[in-house]
Amino acid sequence: MSGMVQNNLITVRQGDSFAINLEFKEGGKPVDLTGASLLMQVRDEEGNIKFSLSGTPVDVLDGKMALLLTPEETSIDVGDYATDIQLTLSGGQVNTIWPANVNQIGVFRITEQVTRV
Repeated sequence: MSGMVQNNLITVRQGDSFAINLEFKEGGKPVDLTGASLLMQVRDEEGNIKFSLSGTPVDVLDGKMALLLTPEETSIDVGDYATDIQLTLSGGQVNTIWPANVNQIGVFRITEQVTRV
C-alpha cells in the first residue's frame, strides 16, 4: 500500500491501492459508529468530481472505519485535487474530520508512476 496522509495532504502514486484507516475517539474512548457513514470526494480545479468514495466499516463499535482506494480511483491524471472527508453519525450530525483545520482545503495528490501493467 503506497501513500501517505499528512495534515492537509494525501499523496498516492498513480494506479496504486491505498487504505486510509481512521479511528474515532471522544474523551479517549472509541466512538460507536453504528449507522454512521464516511464520505470522501476528490474534485478538480473546476469543481468536477473525479471520484467519490464511501467508507468501509472495520470495527464500528471500536470507532474504526477505512477508505479503501483502488487503482480505479488513483488512475486519474497526475496532479493536485481538492478533497475532504466527512463523517455522518447515525443521528444526522455531519463532521468534516479531515483536514482538521477548518481554514484549510485538503489536497489529494497523485504522483507519477513508472511501472505500468
